[in-house]
This record gives sequence, structure tokens and C-alpha cells, in this order.
Amino acid sequence: MNRFRKIFSNRSKSSVDPLAVSVQNITGLKVQDVSLYHTAFTHKSTGEKTEDGIAISYERLEFLGDAILGAVIAEYIYNEVPSGDEGYLTKMRSKIVSREHLNELGEDFELIHFIKAQVPVENFGRNIHGNLFEALVGAVYLDRGYKFCKRFIENKVIEPYVDIQKLEGKIISYKSLLIEWCQKHKKQFRYHTYEDTGASELRHYAVKLYLDNKVIAKARATSKKKAEEKASKRAYFALQDKMNNRKR
Repeated sequence: MNRFRKIFSNRSKSSVDPLAVSVQNITGLKVQDVSLYHTAFTHKSTGEKTEDGIAISYERLEFLGDAILGAVIAEYIYNEVPSGDEGYLTKMRSKIVSREHLNELGEDFELIHFIKAQVPVENFGRNIHGNLFEALVGAVYLDRGYKFCKRFIENKVIEPYVDIQKLEGKIISYKSLLIEWCQKHKKQFRYHTYEDTGASELRHYAVKLYLDNKVIAKARATSKKKAEEKASKRAYFALQDKMNNRKR
């Protein structure tokens, strides 16, 4: 009997899924259902489907992870800043779960190495890093429950990455900041955005940002939103001295 137990034990150890080991190293939690993590890193381009014909991809777990991450972060800010009103709490949560921040987390955890796709990695935009991180959170939640998922977020996200004082001064949208400043100081502004693909195979958009009928910034990006945000950031640095005195 002992001999059979030993054989079974050795066989179990030799068949450990490499992804389960990697996830455990990242999260600090033991994996119970590794199939969830395989789904979390599967891109829809694979064309894989369940026995019921449902497409397998990380997108549903990404949706779930986004909600769980938002809830844990909201609770943390609520407890950490008892004097913060609803507007402050909302802004701080937005900064912590911003696409930029989530992309940084995904990159630091090197999650792109685990993705299974029929598309070359270099064809993915930067947001793939944040998407995979949210999918990982969703998988952890389904695998281990809210208590352990919260522990993962607190230990691996909040403690090493979240600094309330630094985040208070962080700008999450230069466009919103610029519009707010223009409205307050009665400045006329206008974004003239147009398609400017040129010789590139990818669609690009260019934007000219006018302030009081004068072009103060130009930018070009792969989407209208990105181009306008890029131009707004350039305008912010061009007007930094004036805008930093916006409360006066």
C-alpha cells in the first residue's frame, strides 16, 4: 500500500502544470483549478471552444476581475482616508485602477509570457497587459474566493504599488484637466481630429488642439481618444505655469 502511495505521489508531482507554478509564484496562493488560469491567458484568436460551443478567452474573466479589483480598492481607500468625500474616493479609485496603472502591473508580472494566441505578441497593444492582469484577478476570485483574492490584491498590488500621497497629485486625464481649466477661465477650445493613416498599415488619427482659435498642440495616434489625450498632454506642458495656478 505504501509503495502505491509513493508511486501516485511521484506521478502527481511530475504532472504539475507549469502555469499553476507560475501563478502561485505571482499570487502567493495555491492553485486549485488551473483550468481557470488557462482561460485567463487564452486569446480569442485561438478559436478554442468549450464542449458547449462557447468561445474560450480571457475577456469574461477580465470583466469579472475589473469588478473585484474595483471593490477591493474602493474598500481600501474608504478605510485609509476616512475624511475623503465621495468625489475624492472616486477619483482615487480611478487613479489606482487606471488603464495605465493596470498595464504597468501586467508588465511587471510579465503576464504576456503566458498568453496563448494565434496573433504575434508584437501585434497586441499595450492594454493587453492590463487586460491579462484583470483576467488573472477574475481567475483567482473564482478559484479561491473573495477572501484570498483580496489578500492577493492587498499583498501584491496595494502594498507595493499604491501610495495615496503620490496618487493625489497624479493626473489621469490631461484632456479632462484642460477642459476644466478652459471652462473655468472662459477659454475657447476645439479638437480638430481627422484620419491620417499615411503609409502605415494601421489606421491613425491626427488632432490639432485649438485654444482661442490658435493651434497650441498637435498629436497622432491609433485612435481618436489617444490622439486627443496626447495633444492635451502636450498642451498641458505648454501651459503648465498658467494651469498650475488654476486655483487662484
